[in-house]
Amino acid sequence: MHPSPSVAILGRSKDTVNYEAALRRLDIPCETTLDPEKAACASHLLLPGGGDITPAFFGQTDHGSRQIDTELDILQFDALSLYVAQHKPVLGICKGLQIINVHFGGSINQHIAAADRHKWIGKDQTHYVYHSVLDRKDFFYDLYGSSTLVNSAHHQAVDRLGEGLVCACRAGDTTIEGLFHRFLPLFAVQWHPERFWEQGGEALFRYFIALS
Repeated sequence: MHPSPSVAILGRSKDTVNYEAALRRLDIPCETTLDPEKAACASHLLLPGGGDITPAFFGQTDHGSRQIDTELDILQFDALSLYVAQHKPVLGICKGLQIINVHFGGSINQHIAAADRHKWIGKDQTHYVYHSVLDRKDFFYDLYGSSTLVNSAHHQAVDRLGEGLVCACRAGDTTIEGLFHRFLPLFAVQWHPERFWEQGGEALFRYFIALS
């Protein structure tokens, strides 16, 4: 673990309160910023949930994306590039997972067929996710074994995986719910561990902070 870990959250402060609170529970210094260079001064990067990615970034027109914030997308891609270049730890949550996938050349399904079982309905929904390859160990298996209950608030998902990325777990409908990079200290989940603390969220954040 980094001798004194600190986390940069690349997002708009009005939307990152839950992530900051989660890190404070672990006594980890964190700062929300829109400045990629400033974010790169921290030891760890958190890409938070939010709206949808501008579809042009994965070569599509808009046919179902919502709450697009192109400026934020650009800043998140820039911060991620800096961390990837330095081989520093990155955690993506919900939209953050999708940013990571697109950064590495993947694509997004702009409105999944199973959206009604995954989307925000004034509150999180819950469902189980399952380890993808039973004879392989990765962050998901290390934390949860073969399956765990997660919370859900999304209507988009990974379509084509980006280069170097591996699916760690899927929902019962095959939606990719977690991924990691083969060689970099980088992983992501489609659910919201920051507000599912007692049900596995704390363990995931501790795993992230322990990366170096």
